[in-house]
Amino acid sequence: MPYEKDGKLYDRNTDPEYIEWLKMFRQLNEEGYLATDIFIDQRIQMEEKLAEGRYFCMLYQYTDMAAQQKLLYSRDPNSIYIAVDGPKNKNGDDPVLPTNTVSGWTVTMISKNCKNPDRAIQFMDYLISEEGQKLVYLGVEGITYEMVDGKPVIKPEVLSLLNSDRVTYDKIYGADDAYWMLQDNVMQLKWRPENTSPTTQLEEWTYDYASYTGQYDVILPADTEDAYIDSQIKALWAQTLQELLISESEEEFDDILERYKEERNALGYEQLQEKRYQYVAKAKEKLGID
Repeated sequence: MPYEKDGKLYDRNTDPEYIEWLKMFRQLNEEGYLATDIFIDQRIQMEEKLAEGRYFCMLYQYTDMAAQQKLLYSRDPNSIYIAVDGPKNKNGDDPVLPTNTVSGWTVTMISKNCKNPDRAIQFMDYLISEEGQKLVYLGVEGITYEMVDGKPVIKPEVLSLLNSDRVTYDKIYGADDAYWMLQDNVMQLKWRPENTSPTTQLEEWTYDYASYTGQYDVILPADTEDAYIDSQIKALWAQTLQELLISESEEEFDDILERYKEERNALGYEQLQEKRYQYVAKAKEKLGID
């Protein structure tokens, strides 16, 4: 689905073909193919079920299931999850997977109570430098890896532990971006060994579909009316989506969807979309995107 049309942000949640797919999932639920757990499970329950291979299929990001994937692999290499092509639109277009954006992801800060903020800043600067990134990614030469013909080679016993027990690996070695808030994936490419991880297939499947959509990643200023309205509308959709999937008939589905549109508009959806597009326009200008 497009992010914008005719100089406006597109209403992706009510795209006609997207609604068709939601109705398909509603029918699956009516026929008993959607477990009720998917509506109530928290992160910890999801991780437990992933580690046991209890999900038949998921729409999920591989980075958040890497540890569980490795547990499955350690028990039976043939039992791991693999990525497959998912549903496509009527045109058969490839999926578009967003990548990191200019808005960032996490924020690492130094406390105002820090006794030596200058030293803390120097430490952070070191960790995001080339030398620091090599340490964050590869670990300590001679302990986690050796240089062979000018290339880093992870020690077999270290690699084996990394691919079987991520928790223990992090406790002992703390490399391979255990401190993920400090990773620079682009810089780390120069040291990356041949990928033989249980998550290799999951990762490589995404390569053909990754696309930059950061210009549409709008983060509204905190503690503003716009941010409050945005949070209300997102909460409304989260509630509505569940109601749509568990509705007992297509007629009830349509009624719920219409009610959602009305409630969303009453919250100020149209005005918010206009303001959000102003941020998009500014982001495009900064990024040099037409």
